Amino acid sequence: MNRRFSVAPMLDWTDRHCRTFHRQLTKHSVLYTEMITTGAIIFGKGDYLHFGQHEQPVALQLGGSDPKALAECAKRADQYGYQEINLNVGCPSDRVQNGRFGACLMAEPQLVAECISAMKAETDVPVTVKTRIGIDEQDSYEFLTALIDANYNVGCRDFIIHARKAWLQGLSPKENREIPPLDYERVYQLKRDFSDCHISLNGGVKTIDECLTHLKHIDGVMVGREAYANPYMLAEVDKLIYGDEQSTMLTRHQVVRNMFDYIESEMTQGANFWHVVRHMLGIFQGQPGARSYRRHLSENGHKKDAQISLLEEALAFVPEKYPEIGKP
Repeated sequence: MNRRFSVAPMLDWTDRHCRTFHRQLTKHSVLYTEMITTGAIIFGKGDYLHFGQHEQPVALQLGGSDPKALAECAKRADQYGYQEINLNVGCPSDRVQNGRFGACLMAEPQLVAECISAMKAETDVPVTVKTRIGIDEQDSYEFLTALIDANYNVGCRDFIIHARKAWLQGLSPKENREIPPLDYERVYQLKRDFSDCHISLNGGVKTIDECLTHLKHIDGVMVGREAYANPYMLAEVDKLIYGDEQSTMLTRHQVVRNMFDYIESEMTQGANFWHVVRHMLGIFQGQPGARSYRRHLSENGHKKDAQISLLEEALAFVPEKYPEIGKP
């Protein structure tokens, strides 16, 4: 699995419907699940690990701090065929802190290492860590490297670094994605100091050009909110980041229509129309008619009788051929 580019795990967003949609745009990008807690997997009534093979390569992000529970979840994930298992050491929400996982684990590097070691014992796929560069007043480079060192010593060689620290008190999760300043140079320094590790950078990346700039210094780039709000950016990833000259860049209309069969299939199995199409609202970002497309879906997609015909109606608001230099 080539983790040169990935779409970040985002709670309540990057579900299997979202991943199926993103896979219409890029074949090579690594797609993540939203964070799934060990409790949900072990004690929950639903099948939280299910995904379709058409979504591959897919990585699972876990939330937890009990090595035994994480090991059990890693074992189950391995049986499902996930190609990476990632431990969340970066989420700053109160809900996550109350469960003693997420960003607060940065203060317990040895516990994180125990978790990683226990997970690695149950699977041969990469077990990775996603973390911030610091928490609260603990934001020195030495604080960050203490976490990296502890996990390096148990065989972890794959780290995803959100280039902001997290404030565990006083800021909402949304504010924690925007207010703490970005420090890309610290991530670059981490790669220089841990040259045999795969270091990916996350945070504030919005364009393919920015991705290519970062890739001069580190191994991978993870894009979150921009890939969700403006998903058509993913259409250039295979060619410009992975160098796949054979990749076909579909038009936005083609991408939406490619989802029709999937939506109909999911609905025959009881899926809600809106739960799938909500991920597709941003596909025409910046194009004439985009607002009308979004409004039509948003106002009608929740209705019980919503069907594929509603998508056809929404598409009619957006010209098939619109002026966009260099793109279909």
